[in-house]
Amino acid sequence: MLTDAECRNATCPPDKKHARFSDSGGMYLQVSPAGSKRWFLKFRISGLEKQMALGSYPVVSLTAARKARDAAKLQKSAGTDPVQARKVDKLKATLPDGVTFKAVATEWYAKQAPQWSQSHAARSLRQLERDLYPWIGERSISEIHPMELLAVLQKVEARGALETADRVLMLARQVWDYWLPTAKVSQRNITEGLQKRLTPYRGKKFAAIVEPQRFGELLRAMRGYKGGPIVRAALQLAPLLYQRPGNLAAMEWAELDMDAALWTIPSMKMKRIKVEKEQGEDHVVPLPKQAVEILSSLQPLTGRGRYVFPGERSHDRPISDNTLRSALYALGLGKEQTIHGFRASARTMLVDQLNLDPLAIEANLAHAVKDSNGRSYNRTQYLKQRFRQIQQWADFLDQLAVGEVSKLNFV
Repeated sequence: MLTDAECRNATCPPDKKHARFSDSGGMYLQVSPAGSKRWFLKFRISGLEKQMALGSYPVVSLTAARKARDAAKLQKSAGTDPVQARKVDKLKATLPDGVTFKAVATEWYAKQAPQWSQSHAARSLRQLERDLYPWIGERSISEIHPMELLAVLQKVEARGALETADRVLMLARQVWDYWLPTAKVSQRNITEGLQKRLTPYRGKKFAAIVEPQRFGELLRAMRGYKGGPIVRAALQLAPLLYQRPGNLAAMEWAELDMDAALWTIPSMKMKRIKVEKEQGEDHVVPLPKQAVEILSSLQPLTGRGRYVFPGERSHDRPISDNTLRSALYALGLGKEQTIHGFRASARTMLVDQLNLDPLAIEANLAHAVKDSNGRSYNRTQYLKQRFRQIQQWADFLDQLAVGEVSKLNFV
């Protein structure tokens, strides 16, 4: 073992790169020809030899170097690489103390928002600014207690916004997940368990009629709609094509190939995250002959414009989802059936009444096909099956509309 006097007097011959003077436990003093002296610890971990610097002599004395050696060996015995642990400590030291929730959330949002759709990004920012920042925005994120966040969420619940409270908790959870890897002290995500303290929110179910006889009554009511021809046509196409209300309302003549009986909805119009909108495929919807007839009859009226269903006030904008919703309420059916609910009606009766292939149905609904290979490999559009399916569906609806439920023979 070295003595302090030996350390003071240690030198390196000028013809050598350095000289080493061993102490104990793998620690040694390395001296250069120029006279600099540094402490090092040599150890093995996972079969690999490593070297750890312990400081320069005499700033770090022999006694201090031994204490550093012992501390490193304790880390090693606990299964921690002391060199890696030191790197982590240095990284933590560069992080600011008392970083606020708003600062972390702002940084997180800036990285996430470019991947989201414009509407989702706007809604998330609005919820951060309205429901979180006013209460905990300026608080140090490391000091926020779970009950403090719960109180914030309960303020949202108190105004009856149960769905919003659920979404705000989801945002907070993602902000904490983003911050935790850089926290100076090991912490858990304080959002854990808070879901159970909120009023259960089960999500909305769009009203949908799935009983054939009642659905036939609905079809007759819609075909007898006394409003304008544009809204009447859109109402008749809604159950036939069972696409999302926004896509139906914003249908453009340029998207239609009447000869091929196809409606191609651009990927950017689909309900997808931003990257999927930009890189995804267009959604192709087969048109049954009944849909082609409806569209052909409407073409002389709106075919010179962009939209198949232009708005009444401005032909440069399509009708809104609310226009069709209001039409159903005018018929006295708004509580039983929504425009979006036609998707559930079709999905249910296509299987229960017509016994058709669920995978092709899901493809027509523009739902991701779930199978053992995953979405990356299954890009089948089932177009041939869907042409057959949607024509069977349209013929089925014709029979329902004339009240021939007892004569159905599709299964």
